Amino acid sequence: MTKKIAFLGLFCALATILGYVEALIPLPIGIPGVKIGLANLSVLYLLQKYSWREAAFVSLIRILIIGFLFGSLFGILYSLCGAAFSLLVMTLLSAKKQVHLPVISIAGGIAHNAAQLAVALWLTRSIYLLSYAPVLLLSGIAAGALIGFLTAEVSARIR
Repeated sequence: MTKKIAFLGLFCALATILGYVEALIPLPIGIPGVKIGLANLSVLYLLQKYSWREAAFVSLIRILIIGFLFGSLFGILYSLCGAAFSLLVMTLLSAKKQVHLPVISIAGGIAHNAAQLAVALWLTRSIYLLSYAPVLLLSGIAAGALIGFLTAEVSARIR
């Protein structure tokens, strides 16, 4: 049990560092919310190694730390909703053993962006935000594929 707690602490720190590094990388897209999702590498790894509980714990800690240090309460709200829906989708797909990690990650990226867009639509009551949907879909696919392949590579190298 002690080893697992230490492992989760390490992954909380790793997810926080990756989130901070990502905040330093400017993406010239011009659309709010489009990110690579580097911190999700640790969440996806934990989902595969342990269960959704450990992945959710690390995701929650990372969102709160990054949100309070570099974001806002609305940023935390968007991140929590996106992460929760993403984790739900990835957990359901992970139960099917024949689904590859990049596919799980792509579905998670799309779900994350869809949840954040839904929250933005609910808060602003502006239907015009739907014009962001195609870009968010493409960014979810691209970022999800990248994180999925990176997580598969890391998983193959960590024993």
